[in-house]
Amino acid sequence: MASQSQGIQQLLQAKKVSEARKRKNRRLKQAKEEAQAEIKQYRLQREKDFKAKEAAALGSHGSCSTKVEKETQEKIITLQNYFQQNREEVLDNLLTFICDIKPQIHEKYRING
Repeated sequence: MASQSQGIQQLLQAKKVSEARKRKNRRLKQAKEEAQAEIKQYRLQREKDFKAKEAAALGSHGSCSTKVEKETQEKIITLQNYFQQNREEVLDNLLTFICDIKPQIHEKYRING
């Protein structure tokens, strides 16, 4: 009887130890999940801060780039307008120069004779 009682006590104790281990494992798992959530939140906050600082640092660079791009586009439009306005006149002058041939004897040409 005493050995049965002792066996029952050992079984109860083993069951309590097993339940305690399960609770411990659940708590460790929960703590790990909480830590991962905190790490994720911290990482997101740091990335947000970094993006804000990066935007502030590059903001002036970006505005200069935008300004240069705008000026370039304005110059391109101006040059295209000049081209359209002067195109006919330049073509006429070029064709006149090419088609108006005045044959001459070169000044260093000597007639043998």
